[in-house]
Amino acid sequence: MDETWAPEACTLPTAERPFRVAEFDDLFATHLRDAERVDPQTLDLTLNPESRATVEDLTARETECCSFFTFTLTGTTELHLRITVPPTQTAVLDGLLA
Repeated sequence: MDETWAPEACTLPTAERPFRVAEFDDLFATHLRDAERVDPQTLDLTLNPESRATVEDLTARETECCSFFTFTLTGTTELHLRITVPPTQTAVLDGLLA
């Protein structure tokens, strides 16, 4: 993942950003089954169901520093995470899976 995807609107301290990027990298490397870019503002991910606690924790913390994200988590046998951003933040979705 490209570590420069965090936009200026992110309030996470700069020193902590590489660690957050590493958390997303690990989640995707370990649990990502499928990714579909629905439109420029929407990314749908399918993840292993055992990653639910990790996904819930990571998305909650990400929402605290980057309030422009909307995360919707559904499913039990397959975990589906929909990530949406406003039109001005589409580059963030590009960077998430780069």
